[in-house]
Parts: sequence; structure tokens; C-alpha cells
Amino acid sequence: MKRTIAIVCGGDTSEHDVSMRSAAGIETFLDQERYIVYKVEIHAGKWEAILEDGRRAPVDRNDFSFSVRGERVRPDFAYITIHGAPGENGVLQGYFDLINMPYSTCNLLVEAMTYDKFVLNNYMRALGVKVADSLLIKRGHDHEVSDQDIIGRIGLPCFVKPASGGSSFGTTKVKSAEALRPAIDLALKEGEDVMVEAFMQGTEITCGCYKTKTVSHVFPITEVVTTNEFFDYDAKYNGQVQEITPARIPDSVRDRVQQLTSTIYDVLGCSGIIRIDYIITEGNTINLLEINTTPGMTVTSFIPQQVRAAGLDIKQVMTDIIEDKF
Repeated sequence: MKRTIAIVCGGDTSEHDVSMRSAAGIETFLDQERYIVYKVEIHAGKWEAILEDGRRAPVDRNDFSFSVRGERVRPDFAYITIHGAPGENGVLQGYFDLINMPYSTCNLLVEAMTYDKFVLNNYMRALGVKVADSLLIKRGHDHEVSDQDIIGRIGLPCFVKPASGGSSFGTTKVKSAEALRPAIDLALKEGEDVMVEAFMQGTEITCGCYKTKTVSHVFPITEVVTTNEFFDYDAKYNGQVQEITPARIPDSVRDRVQQLTSTIYDVLGCSGIIRIDYIITEGNTINLLEINTTPGMTVTSFIPQQVRAAGLDIKQVMTDIIEDKF
């Protein structure tokens, strides 16, 4: 009997369209001879399975089932590829835990912690991982701290970004005091809290990893080069970037980054594929930028690139992740 896989996608954040593109990528990566695959889109209060003929079937949230040609289908496994809420902040993971359905990502606690960049940075700092200095501004309290206080603490240039979320929506590289308040207002449109983070000059890289009960793979590192102010949405999704795999860094730095990625995976208790972004600063210092627990999975995304560079088969990687939960 083939297992039925639901690729859970969509969401209600600015990352909805990115999620749908990742879902299309994952659908092509999955072993169609081994699995029956449906996409389930969560959007605007609706949970709908997308059927072969393009019709949509409402999902019963009591057990995540839906009707196909008059028969009730309950997937065996949920491959979560919602970037942002509710797929990357722990909400869906808690739901699937309650209905006893295995899923592809880390658990609720890890998702919630990695989704909040300020929480994650402080946790990682406590473990001895180097991160940029930052401060948190909460909605409704944004005028309680002056621009001068922020700049005095963090300096210029700096990054202003939503504390939660991804794909660089609402993120601004601030170079002047006059640009600080508009950047905070922009970030508040994307989330409740804003993180102001010190700028670090260096080489930006990213490293993927996945582990199961029987295999452990840390992928080759990708170097990210863009002429934009930073690795923003256009750089990520509209081709305004060079993605060089393997990264042009010394072998010793490569080894340290891969070891750190593996260690963070284990310390957090991650599951499925994660991707960790770093910046290498002066003296080959490794600084953590972000942990992505539902990384982009389009054909041109970092993870598929790194899987190919590692000489692995993306179809087998997907199968490893699914079968590890049974």
C-alpha cells in the first residue's frame, strides 16, 4: 500500500506565494511510484486539498481528512512547507501532534524558538554561538525608545526587521537616523515585534542539514553574493544574486561551519531538513544569522542545489525524511 502524503502549503503571511512554489517543487521531488501526493493549501481561513483535476476538497480539521471521489482520505504524513505562520512557528506542529499525524519538520518548541529571531539569537548566544548584537521593540512601545538610544546601542548601519517571519519581508538596511523610524513602521506591518540588529561586514553563506535514525548529511555550503543592499526578496526569488556552491571559503572554515551546523541540529533536537545562514567576518569568525526549519524547496532553492552538490538524490532525501517517522 502506498502512503498518502499531504504537502501542506500556503499560509496567510507575505510568504504565501513562496510557500506555494516550494510545494510545487516538493511535489516533483517526491517518489510518485511510492507515494500518493496531495497539496493542502491553508489560506484565508480555508483548509483545502487540491485534487488531481484541480478541484478542491475541504479538509476536516478533526482528523485532517478530505473526500476524493466519494472516499474519505486521511494522509499518513504531512510535509509542511508553509514559510511563516502557521507552519514555521509551531502552531501546525501542535495540531498534528494532537491528531497523531507524523510531519516533516522540527517539533513545536523548536519551531516556535527558531521563528522568533530575537529569542533564537539570545538562546544561541547563551550556548556560545556568535550572533549580532540586537534589541527588541514591541508593538505599542515603539516610541518609548528614542532613535538616539537605538543608534547608540546598535550603531549604523543596522538592520530593522520583523522578529518573526522570513523572506526578508519588512526588512530594511538602515544607514541614517532619519531612515530608522520608517523602517520600524515597515517592520511592524509584518509582525508584532521588531528586532534592530547590528550590521556585520563579511561573506554570507548558508548550510543545509538533515538527519534520520540511520543517515546524517551536512550539505556543501553555498556562498551568497548580491549587489543589492542585502539578501532581500528580489535577491532571493528574482535572480538578483549569485549562489556559489561550494562556497569560496577556506577548507578549515568550511569544516567548522559544517560541524557547527551539525551540532546546532543536535542541540536543538531538530528534525527534517534545516538550513542555517551565517556570515563570516574578519578573522574567519562564524556568526549565526538565522535558522530556517522549513527552507525554500523550489528547484532553484539552496537545499536542492546543495543536495545536488553533495551527489545525493533529492527523491531519496525526501523518502528518508518521510520514512524516518514510521
